[in-house]
Amino acid sequence: MKSTKRKLIGLTAVLGLSVLAGCSGEEDKATGKNKGGKLEGELTVYTAIEEELIPVYLESFEKKYPDVDLNIVRDSTGVITAKLLAEGKNTEADVVWGTAASSLLALDEKDMLEGYTPEGIDRVQPQFKDSNQPEKWVGNTAFMTGIAVNTAELEKKKLPMPTSYEDLVKPEYKGTLVMPHPASSGTGFLTVSAWLQMMGEEKGWEYMKKLHENIATYTHSGSKPAKLASAGEYPIGVSMVYSAVKEKQKGAPVEVVLPKEGLGWEVEANALIKKKDNKDEELAKVFLDWAISDDVMQEYFNANGFATIKNDFPAPEGFPTDVVSQLFEENDLKWAAENREAILSKWEKEFGQKAEPKE
Repeated sequence: MKSTKRKLIGLTAVLGLSVLAGCSGEEDKATGKNKGGKLEGELTVYTAIEEELIPVYLESFEKKYPDVDLNIVRDSTGVITAKLLAEGKNTEADVVWGTAASSLLALDEKDMLEGYTPEGIDRVQPQFKDSNQPEKWVGNTAFMTGIAVNTAELEKKKLPMPTSYEDLVKPEYKGTLVMPHPASSGTGFLTVSAWLQMMGEEKGWEYMKKLHENIATYTHSGSKPAKLASAGEYPIGVSMVYSAVKEKQKGAPVEVVLPKEGLGWEVEANALIKKKDNKDEELAKVFLDWAISDDVMQEYFNANGFATIKNDFPAPEGFPTDVVSQLFEENDLKWAAENREAILSKWEKEFGQKAEPKE
């Protein structure tokens, strides 16, 4: 009988998820199959996918491969990226699943990724996968920045509804805003990167200096600003669109604002870690094939209102219908990866003093 266990081990939020083998048998080391033909073995998967979504996404994998044990190491994008870079080629990770493509590009600069073309990749739209073959990264969905606004709190404070990023620097919003820290949060980094690209670097930094005057704190999670806005602790949170929608679906007085300037976005993507004599490589490739299969693509869409394959999936309840049309078209993930360290260093020097304490 197959059973599923989850436990927190180690990192700020490390999810250990084991799908325990339901049968035994001698394993073929080359294929990961036992003599009965069933795929079995163990994989370590690093991910930045929201914790509550992991079991939803993995359901179809567990059904198809009940004898594969998955060790899921989960944290925010910035923490996962830093962990992988620190571990280098000694990392325990076999695959990276659902982590920012710009982070994967940074790993590739350190020669940590192995190219692999998963089955069904032709369905993935060009802008959401590596342009080289075999691909170093392939996207599942996109996560984008919106503004979560607590309408009840706004009314209490007699503040107007913001409709753009430019609105957020108005003096009447002083102390009412929260947004994610770009070093800890992928949402925070994609937001900063988008501003620098949308406005140009000089104007982008000037904008952030003005915005900083209105910021109450920078959170270490991309979803937390939406949750804080939902709870009424701060009226406005620059946050993941997904997180803002989820708070609205729970019945909170939250309006999801898509800024007029366009939405900063990132690809939530997968990659194969390069290892010497990787005995789990075939299992890892099976996982990467599954990670862009139709069943899980439907779940990505249900959760985020977007999937990287062309589709006619019905829009999830509560999601803005025009999200895709508002994505910032000139978003350059390679530029973001190449400039990541310089951006984070400057940002920390200028604005890090308002970061919330790390737990």
